[in-house]
Amino acid sequence: MDFVSPEKPDGKAGIITNTPFWPDVDLEHYRLAMRTDGVVTNERLKEAALSAICETNAELALYKERQQLLGFANLVDVPAATIGGFSELTYWYRRAVYCRTKANLTERYPDIDTTKSGSKRAEDMVSSVDELWRDAQWAVQRLQGKAHITVELI
Repeated sequence: MDFVSPEKPDGKAGIITNTPFWPDVDLEHYRLAMRTDGVVTNERLKEAALSAICETNAELALYKERQQLLGFANLVDVPAATIGGFSELTYWYRRAVYCRTKANLTERYPDIDTTKSGSKRAEDMVSSVDELWRDAQWAVQRLQGKAHITVELI
């Protein structure tokens, strides 16, 4: 078994300033939480995160409007349990963005190894990507106070 040391990121990834209602996204925290090393450049990470943020914000637009009509200026102001020093709602938002970012990056960094083991890793990646998209959707549902819903056609 070969061991390849993960590459170091090329400098600080920074923070993406979000719209006033939603929390900013710390890309350094993302790298640590989602185990994304320096193979993914800061520019590519930022691009994937921007896409994830825009998609998540768009999906939650009606939720945001309802909360603002209730007088909450931003997500942190919306009443919620505090876990680990964070609003539970902030956690679900961050999870949705992080999972979408990771899914986007994983889809675009396929393994170029065409051996049998490379094919197996590619199959595993498809499963992993599907789980990331699912987890992102579940986080959005939880943020809105909805339960997980899984529908399968027979």
